[in-house]
Amino acid sequence: MKAVVYQEPFSVAINEVERPTIQHPNDVIVRITSTAICGSDLHMYEGRTAAQPGIVFGHENMGIIDEVGSGVVSLNRGDRVVMPFNVACGFCKNCMAGNTGFCLTVNPGFAGGAYGYVAMGPYTGGQAEYLRVPFADFNCLKLPADGSHEADFILLADIFPTGYHGCELAQVSPGESVVVYGAGPVGLMAAYSALLRGAARVFSVDRVPERLAKAEEMGATAIDFSSGDPVEMIKDQTDGEGTDKGVDAVGYQAQVADASKEEPAIVLNSVIQTVRPTGRIGVPGLYVPSDPGGVDEHAKQGMLLVAIGKMFEKGQTMGTGQCNVKRYNRQLRDMIIAGRAKPSFVVSHELSLNEAPDAYRKFDQRIEGYTKVILHP
Repeated sequence: MKAVVYQEPFSVAINEVERPTIQHPNDVIVRITSTAICGSDLHMYEGRTAAQPGIVFGHENMGIIDEVGSGVVSLNRGDRVVMPFNVACGFCKNCMAGNTGFCLTVNPGFAGGAYGYVAMGPYTGGQAEYLRVPFADFNCLKLPADGSHEADFILLADIFPTGYHGCELAQVSPGESVVVYGAGPVGLMAAYSALLRGAARVFSVDRVPERLAKAEEMGATAIDFSSGDPVEMIKDQTDGEGTDKGVDAVGYQAQVADASKEEPAIVLNSVIQTVRPTGRIGVPGLYVPSDPGGVDEHAKQGMLLVAIGKMFEKGQTMGTGQCNVKRYNRQLRDMIIAGRAKPSFVVSHELSLNEAPDAYRKFDQRIEGYTKVILHP
């Protein structure tokens, strides 16, 4: 089958790889109809991880079940499904508690597994024609069979639940003010989720005009940090107090205003400064324990200069960690079906699998309006 295969930093190719087969009675094989490129894929694409050549990318996947293992009880051939990017067993201590992003079974010696991602287990990615899904009864979310909402449902694999998770970590409640740093796909979904949860006002901080325009279209207040200090701009609009809640949807590759250099802790520190005393902060943006491309020796070891003293002084609390997609995806699916949510407004391009190499290049360079790319094998 065809698949998107990592070659070297800044290079992927469409190669022929072995088609997956049933390896365990609880497996299914899914024929992929949509798979998305994620900002997290860019970390591997840019050589900022330990990913080795030959890895098949793709952790945001949906499609039609093509083969069913003999132990699968709730799924049938022909079912339309979307899978969380987390691979989870459903029965370990963390899964039973709803913390499926930190499954203790699927990746021995590590808490958590994912498709097509370095150090996240032996699970081939879904930027391909077919995907093996383990523990399928638990990991597959059924979708309406009529083919509706394809561009909405694919976002249930990662970015819609992850944005929502940022708001859950921050405990966003009706009537509150919220700042979301980053208006990439996850940041836009976090701002959108804050509005869905009843926030009175949402500030979306970025410097890419297309992304800020999308934020304004959904009802957020756009803050262009290339034109001034976002902390002061937001405090000026909140009577000097700052926001009730904050979300960091950027992560460790944060850049200064003119994009001349990375400053990996700048967003964390900006959120701490922006959120009022005793406010809560959610961090779904990715931070890593090691970064070969880090700006200094500390950053290379995942250690950043964070203003913990200011955070303590303000009595703030912070929640971190990758999203437990299973905790949210069924409810978000039903909101899409009911017409209460339409997250596909973030999708900028829908392309064939063969166009993936060029799409990666343009998405990485943030050109031609590339915000969220869906590939259709």
